[in-house]
Amino acid sequence: MELNRSNTERMSAELQEIMVHAQALLEATGGEMDEQVTKARKALSEYLDTAKDRYGEYGHKFLDSCKSAAGDTDRIIKDKPYQVIGGTFIVGLLLGWVLSRK
Repeated sequence: MELNRSNTERMSAELQEIMVHAQALLEATGGEMDEQVTKARKALSEYLDTAKDRYGEYGHKFLDSCKSAAGDTDRIIKDKPYQVIGGTFIVGLLLGWVLSRK
């Protein structure tokens, strides 16, 4: 469960960093008067606003679903450890067989 949380937090941080860089790009090109730059700035600004809204909505839903899935996985592993080990072994064998066939 800790691994899922750290991956989710890292993805969240990367997305926020991308948005910060895009905002900095918008501010850096503020003095440009070229028509294409103006159009690109406007489109990027609208996209950033939309992304921030979506991120706010879906970010919490995604975190909740990850936490729920991790909890379900923990419960299944604790309830049926031997079946999980056997299933993992079979999946590993199948993956090895498929990957070895070039």
